[in-house]
Amino acid sequence: MNNLIYLIVLGAIGLLFFSGIRIVRPTHRGLIERLGKYRRFAMPGFHWIIPGIENMYQVNVTEKMINAEPQEIITNDNLNAKVDAQVYFKIKSDEDSVKYSQYNVNSIEYQIVNLARTTLRNIIGTLTLKSANSERGRINKELHTTLLDETVHWGIEIIRTELKEIEPPKDVQETMNKIVKAENEKIAAIDFATATETRADGEKRAEIRKAEGIKQAAILKAEGDAQAIALVNEAAEKYFVGNAQVLRKIQMLETSLKDNSKIVVPAGSDLVNVMSDMAGMLPVKVDKNATKIE
Repeated sequence: MNNLIYLIVLGAIGLLFFSGIRIVRPTHRGLIERLGKYRRFAMPGFHWIIPGIENMYQVNVTEKMINAEPQEIITNDNLNAKVDAQVYFKIKSDEDSVKYSQYNVNSIEYQIVNLARTTLRNIIGTLTLKSANSERGRINKELHTTLLDETVHWGIEIIRTELKEIEPPKDVQETMNKIVKAENEKIAAIDFATATETRADGEKRAEIRKAEGIKQAAILKAEGDAQAIALVNEAAEKYFVGNAQVLRKIQMLETSLKDNSKIVVPAGSDLVNVMSDMAGMLPVKVDKNATKIE
């Protein structure tokens, strides 16, 4: 009988011990309450509580993301824009912050969602649809600052906020798409005109250079002709000074020879002597005092 009572007591003690074991993971922190009153803080690891008297509430301290849920907001230019945002936050891991997150605010995620939605309405309501789309960085910054200020006693850290989308009404979106398309076409037309103008300028410069080349060639040719004439005049002065009549005869002879004409030149004439001197030859004497040239 005594052994049975001993075993029962030992079993009760063992059951009491094992039922009071609590393990806290590294991603969590624990708050231990005794009879409804906060007693102590539990770090990651092994803990034992008094069953039935103490309770442990584990709190996740890792980063979380919540959706602020899409909502329609009237912008400053009276357009209904569909706005959606995300908020990234976490409960700080120190004892006071974990206590604040559980004792100072009820349902943190629900509170953050509603605070973010209200803040977005206040911010975007002062902006036009166009400025809201172009100033997303400013909206994110103002939303983040407001959430930080409003949750300072909640024991949480607002890591960042992201404005997911600002969707205008369908008809406004179509109009905006047409405007963007028209702007792109305008830019393309300007670029095409600029390219065409550049090509025309290039062709114009090429033609100018070509004309300058032709002009230079003509000048060089004229200079060559002038030099040739000067050489002819120099030769005439050298070989035919005072013999203009003989020079004229040679020119006539040259013209006649081009046409394969036959001319009889007297052997004793000055023309034969001049031609002989220029060619380095002596005149040939033939019968009847005549020279036949073909």
